[in-house]
This record gives sequence, structure tokens and C-alpha cells, in this order.
Amino acid sequence: MITQRTSAGPSEADMYDALLRRDPEGEGVFLVGVRTTGVFCRPTCSARKPRRENVEFFFSAGDALHAGYRACKRCRPLDGGLRPPEWIERLLERVEGRPGRRFTDDDLRSLGIVPTRARAYFKRRYGMTFHAYCRARRLGEALSDIRRGAQVERIGRRNGFESISGFRDAFSRLFGAPPGRVRDVQCLFADWLDTPLGAMLAIAGDEGLHLLEFVDRRAIERQIATLRRRLGATVVPGSNVHLQSIRRELENYFAGRLLNFRTRLAPVGGQFQLAVWRELRRIAPGETRSYAQLARAVGRGGAHRAVGRANGDNRIAIAIPCHRVIAADGTLCGYGGGLWRKRWLLDHERSVNGGSKPTARATALGSMGAITSRHSQ
Repeated sequence: MITQRTSAGPSEADMYDALLRRDPEGEGVFLVGVRTTGVFCRPTCSARKPRRENVEFFFSAGDALHAGYRACKRCRPLDGGLRPPEWIERLLERVEGRPGRRFTDDDLRSLGIVPTRARAYFKRRYGMTFHAYCRARRLGEALSDIRRGAQVERIGRRNGFESISGFRDAFSRLFGAPPGRVRDVQCLFADWLDTPLGAMLAIAGDEGLHLLEFVDRRAIERQIATLRRRLGATVVPGSNVHLQSIRRELENYFAGRLLNFRTRLAPVGGQFQLAVWRELRRIAPGETRSYAQLARAVGRGGAHRAVGRANGDNRIAIAIPCHRVIAADGTLCGYGGGLWRKRWLLDHERSVNGGSKPTARATALGSMGAITSRHSQ
């Protein structure tokens, strides 16, 4: 039995035994690559167990990726348990199929879902109850309808509100202004993206994409709070043209079909930060710069520490390629999404940019298919 991870790690015999038993104590300790399928899995994966000679073990997802394995679609080892269970995905599909519908506890029961279970799950993952999520979703749709010129009376009923006064009150509480003052409302839409490197959260407003981050990054809650404060905006589940654009481009990026993003970006920061982020976008795919080189490029040759902080404050991962900045000695350092992701992104870009025949390492993630989307806060 595996009870802890030591510096050397458990023996391969112990890991294989834990794999056969689907031992939950192996979770977070090791991953297993299956040579016959080219995928790597969590030790508790429900897939048929391979022969011992067909497996190799890894202590990080980055090591497995760089060995040429792609993530298993069944146990999703990159998600860290963040992907919703089947009943939640089924429920979200219903909500997105009719975003203006008002769902009741009886609707949940008809789907075989216990209302208190849905409430607890949404509160834990999205920071709001299921009904609050649906209400925010409906109000976000209403805001879009009003901006397209629809009549307020029709919008309220279309989005599940029984009375016009109830709709106006709910709208005002969420956005800080009544529907008639919609031009004063600043609303940001949030979309959850399941990518081959793990789940990401994208947030965009009318001006463009404000945030694109891996959801397991520790600073993401602080980043969202900063956006809300600086823009005076409310974040609701939903989508817009910028979120649709980044979803398409990320799919093409991971598949090796593009390296330069055209989605309109709207980073929020001070003048120095914006200058650093503009310079980051000038670094060609497959190339890298040191912090000192970046400092000289923005006219602040001695400010490599400040450049490092600005690089770390970047809220738009991949599209503003802070992963292309490395230490002066060529080593990787300082990536909020994890050094294993940084290493993979650089290797992927070099392979695609070099025009060489795709290798297992370079195409492992792109071969997993389209990025999927779920709305989230």
C-alpha cells in the first residue's frame, strides 16, 4: 500500500500493484503511461489494466507529456478532479440549451438530481448555488438582449421572470443599474474551457478578452477580484464573440494549426505592465527572451525585477506569451501555470514553428480533439 510519496518515490512494483487495485492512495503520488495506447492515466482509472511490460510510471503530468503520452479522456489526469461528474454536465447542457428558463427543484428531481446536492456542488465550484447560477445566466442573457434593442417587458418574461418589477429589481441588484440604464452597466462574461493542458477560465467584456487562466492557479481568485474592482464590473456566466474566438483559437493552437492569436485582447494594468505585455506579444513562437532582455526592450534596462513582476501579473495566459520568458542562464522559471506547462508550451511551439514532422511529444495534446466549453463564474 502507498501511504506517502518519498523523495525517491514508491517502487514500480508497489505502483503497479496499486494500479491493479485502483488504490486511491496512489492519487497524487504517481501517474501511469500505457505504451500500447499512448495515454497516461491516474492510478484509479477505470480502464482495463495493462500488462506490466506495457507501462511506465511518472511522478508528474509534465514528465508523462514529455515522454510522448497524451492524457486519458476517461480519468482526465490533468484536471485534478475539477471536471464535473456526469450528472452536472447533463444539468449544464440543459441550462445552456435553454438559458432563459427558470429551473425549479422539481425540474432537478425529474432529472434524478437531489436539489441539495446540486446546491452544494455549485456553491463549492462556482461560488454560487445552482439557482443563483441560473439567475445570473438569465440576467446575462437579458443584458445582451437589451443591448440588441429588445423591449424590456418581453426580455423579462423570456428569461424566466414572472413580473416586470421582479425582473427590474433582480437586474438592478446584480448590475447596479436598472434595465433602462443599460449603457451604464459593465458586465463581463465568463466561460469555462476544458483544454488538453487542464481547465481554463476565460473572461471577456465588450472591449475584448480580459482573462485566460488555468483554473488551478492559486492567484486566479485574486485576479478575478482585481478585474471586478478595476473595471467596476459584474462577472456572470455566458459568452460573447471574444470568448467564442479564443475557444476556436485555443483549439487550433493545441492542434498545431496556429501559434499567433487574433482574438481581441483587453488586458487591464498600469502603463509599465501594458508595455511589458505588448513586448511579450512581440516574442515569436518558438523563441524566448530573458527578463533582462525584456527590460531593455521596454526601455528599462535595469528593471528586470519589475519586468518579472509584470510578467507574473499577466492574466491572459498563452495569448500573451509570458511562458516565453526564461532566466538569463536559459533555465525555466516563474510560470504561474506550472513549469511543466511552460516546458510543454515551448516544446510545442518550437515543433510547430520549425515545420518538422510532428512528433509524439508535439502532437500528443493536439490529437485529443476539440476544446469543450462550459459557462462558469
